Amino acid sequence: MIKAIVTDIEGTTSAIDFVTQVLFPYAREHLGEFVAEHSHDAKVAGIVKETARIAKLAPDNHAAIIHMLEQWIDEDRKITPLKSLQGLIWEHGYHNGDFRAHIYNDALLSLQDWHQRGIALYVYSSGSILAQKLFFGHSEAGDLRPLFSDYFDTTTGPKREAASYREISRALDTPPAQTLFLSDIIEELNAAAQAGMHTAWVQREGPLKDHPQHQSVNDFTQIRLDLN
Repeated sequence: MIKAIVTDIEGTTSAIDFVTQVLFPYAREHLGEFVAEHSHDAKVAGIVKETARIAKLAPDNHAAIIHMLEQWIDEDRKITPLKSLQGLIWEHGYHNGDFRAHIYNDALLSLQDWHQRGIALYVYSSGSILAQKLFFGHSEAGDLRPLFSDYFDTTTGPKREAASYREISRALDTPPAQTLFLSDIIEELNAAAQAGMHTAWVQREGPLKDHPQHQSVNDFTQIRLDLN
């Protein structure tokens, strides 16, 4: 029986469009002014320094660093300092009430049911842990953070590598065979399965495609937990 469930966000619990059409444009629009206004903040200064290191830029060349961060957004790069900065910008937007995070109703009801049944719930997303907490803390359904026991991001490791899921299993202190990972990305599911986890391929759009290794579902109501 499944004792822990780890879920992706984009395309799984929530519409990809919210991220691509609301969050990403908001971060890009406000990135330059946010870095300029918060350059003396320790978190932002650390992000700027790390971006300069990765991009091989002078740490004091803020114009070039901002340009690089904007380019990474345009390219949808999964780079930790960018994700951290986006989280800080989105925090500002959430607190201002500029938007609320989308969640599918079937995901909401299933997560609530699983939580009530004592199944531990976790999030693993390419967005920063701060961004994840903001997302579920300011959802259209209210503050959903009490549903989740912990959060994981790219600081744990890339989502398409089995080692990342092994590291998550160690952190959960739950055997992989009793853990279910949910995602819409087949490469992530393959990596989780390689680490010994059960998996469910959430396919929100188009006809359902079967897979020999993963559960195939259109929404959360079809996910089975009675797995061997």
